[in-house]
Amino acid sequence: MKKILLLGSGELGKEFVIAAKRKGITVVACDRYAGAPAMQVADDCEVINMLDGDELERVVRKHQPDIIVPEIEAIRTERLLQFEQEGIQVVPSARAVNFTMNRRAIRDLASRELGLRTARYFYAKTFDEFAEAARQIGFPCVVKPLMSSSGHGQSYVHNAEELRTAFDEAMEGSRGDVKEVIIEEFIDFESEFTLLTVTQKNGPTLFCPPIGHVQRGGDYRESWQPYAISDAALSQAQSMADAVTKALTGYGIWGVEFFLTRQGEVIFSELSPRPHDTGMVTLAHTTNLSEFELHLRAVLGLPIAGIKLEHAGCSAVVLSPGTFPTADGQLSPDYNLTDALTEENTRVRIFGKPDAHKGRRLGVVLCYDDVDADTDTASQQG
Repeated sequence: MKKILLLGSGELGKEFVIAAKRKGITVVACDRYAGAPAMQVADDCEVINMLDGDELERVVRKHQPDIIVPEIEAIRTERLLQFEQEGIQVVPSARAVNFTMNRRAIRDLASRELGLRTARYFYAKTFDEFAEAARQIGFPCVVKPLMSSSGHGQSYVHNAEELRTAFDEAMEGSRGDVKEVIIEEFIDFESEFTLLTVTQKNGPTLFCPPIGHVQRGGDYRESWQPYAISDAALSQAQSMADAVTKALTGYGIWGVEFFLTRQGEVIFSELSPRPHDTGMVTLAHTTNLSEFELHLRAVLGLPIAGIKLEHAGCSAVVLSPGTFPTADGQLSPDYNLTDALTEENTRVRIFGKPDAHKGRRLGVVLCYDDVDADTDTASQQG
């Protein structure tokens, strides 16, 4: 029986563990805090600082996994190269994890090495460098930490007066050792979409139907599948996704994000070498296999006969209205499941996070309809 060490135990990790347990796989879930969602369904768990290389190595030696599956960015990634050299499978590969944990590496690979169309960008470690980059790019522009997740530290800058606040927030929102920001031109896009891409050891690269999504504050709020796109634009996105995943190497599912401009141009945005938050819509039975089942099969080298659209579906996140536990001992918000579940073809997934601050993602509402239904109709139903 294979053993997986999961690094990061959030809601995406939880669904991956459920898929793994259905295949008889042993899973050890790690995170920086106890009671994380994936720990609740795993065989064993460890509370560690994954940026501490010695702690990470201690856990690997203790559990001796066959496979290491990263679920978050804040990991001492150079140790993964060492583990891979020792014969432990790293998902999708140690190279891919090292590149994608830092926006500098993945952006330079996509833009400079592969020649993919991206937003114009600069890097900055100091405020003076940052201000000069903004002057060259112009306003509005977008600022992000080089290493972060869930939109932390990301902002839109409309004028020079907002630069100091944006720079400070980006630095404060940085995760890990990297204290540097990327500043990008603002793309006047019509919409954003995710192309879930599956690379296989013993089969061709596969693509899920594209997923449209809405972000606020740099974090996903709603997604829907299928996303309406022309055949030419979809082919362009698939070509880009294929090129960048091949360059990074490895097997698993990738969330490749794009902008679609009003002129129909497809622009590469970002990439995650793991299940993607916008892909939670696949839990609404939109595709014959969810993104978590697809990831597991690719990781284990199991066949994927094909990916097909079965329903039109939508997802919307459930955000915490305040801080929990509260001062009077209330452990979590009161979820109004009754109203949500009176709607046909609606599902609610509460992640089970042990505490929350205002705006933290605590669950997702899913709804679906016939495959030829308008996703706007499905969204209103949910």
